[in-house]
Amino acid sequence: MKIDRKIVKYRVQKPEDKAAAEAKASAALANDPDIFRDKNGKTAKVIRMHEEIKRPDVLIGSTYKIKTPVSDHAMYVTINDIVLNEGTEYEQRRPFEVFINSKNLDHFQWIVALTRIISAVFRKGGDVTFLVEELKAVFDPRGGYWQPGGKFMPSIIAELGHVIEKHLQTIGLMRAPKLDEHQQKLVDEKRAEFEARAKQTDAFSKSVYPEGAQLCSKCSTAAVVMMDGCMTCLSCGDSKCG
Repeated sequence: MKIDRKIVKYRVQKPEDKAAAEAKASAALANDPDIFRDKNGKTAKVIRMHEEIKRPDVLIGSTYKIKTPVSDHAMYVTINDIVLNEGTEYEQRRPFEVFINSKNLDHFQWIVALTRIISAVFRKGGDVTFLVEELKAVFDPRGGYWQPGGKFMPSIIAELGHVIEKHLQTIGLMRAPKLDEHQQKLVDEKRAEFEARAKQTDAFSKSVYPEGAQLCSKCSTAAVVMMDGCMTCLSCGDSKCG
């Protein structure tokens, strides 16, 4: 080692100093959330989703079919996922890109624009669940439509939001809303009690919910019935009586 400056002070490194420095470095690695150890004790950095991650040659994908009464042709939504930290305890699937295919060319321009924007948000990383509520809040000025089963969909974009929500729940980025044990038991009892009464006839008689059920303002499902003097939803449990 060549010394090209004047030595003004020096310190002798003792073996215990070296051991303390190594222990301090090991503790820092153990407490770093971005560092993990494999089964062999080797350390590696946790890979998190960001826009600089390059697209692998092969991605895991899921395709969802959207068939609306406002169009003669179905839409096929494909969402591809990238697997981060594969083979470790930090393994995670993240959405990477989305494609929408349809024979209906009336919406071609906004479909291409929307898929590119959503894919860019996916690749950016971070919390992407906000897309669900943003898309579900889009309403068609010409009016929405009813899905089989009595669920109202305000627009095609809103249904795309429901598809993304379902996919994020499948890969574990979102938790599916569920009633607790007591709420589910109460809903089942009230539903059985209501179905035992004289059934009404209305536009949603083919729904999986009792005939005569009204539209729920919370979950947009025709499942609201009068029980114990209070309007109660048999789908999400929402009640005007609290």
